[in-house]
Amino acid sequence: MSNVPELVLETMKSAEARGFELSCEETVGRLLAALASAVPPGGRVLELGTGAGVGAAWLVSGLAHRSDATVLTLERDEELAASAREFAWPEWVEVRVADVEKELPELGRFDLVFADAEGGKWSGLDLTVAALRPSGMLVVDDMDLSRYRSAAHRESVTRVRDSILSDPRLVAVDLPVSSGIMVAAKRHD
Repeated sequence: MSNVPELVLETMKSAEARGFELSCEETVGRLLAALASAVPPGGRVLELGTGAGVGAAWLVSGLAHRSDATVLTLERDEELAASAREFAWPEWVEVRVADVEKELPELGRFDLVFADAEGGKWSGLDLTVAALRPSGMLVVDDMDLSRYRSAAHRESVTRVRDSILSDPRLVAVDLPVSSGIMVAAKRHD
């Protein structure tokens, strides 16, 4: 991996040391960084599923030295969230322990949402779409069916894919790269 931001490298090393294997892949991370860089002034970014902090680090790298945007990352596992908080995040990043589906309706709207947790993706997807501002972008990864052995997991992924592609509020593309990525933009109301 060349030209990987230092914060991303730190979070990746921490994930490896913890044995956490569910971090976003480099291609997904670079996509997140590119989309984050286009967040409008005063923009809001939301990550569902902090994990070891790798996705959040990619999002922060895309925002670079901006201080006009915020990143909120939600994690249901208190231990993972505590570990992720240990990194040197800019002051405009918040790592919060939360049940995504319970908290999402109260968070307002976002310009970019990375749905990388069961809550908000496999369940509660409608809440995630509702949290997007008009022209907001949704990124969902781990959509490659070959990654799943369980028929129930493959069924869940297929349901998410079909929901995103058929939602009249979204314009979406299914990208068969990396872990399987879907990107959708929310239409104007």
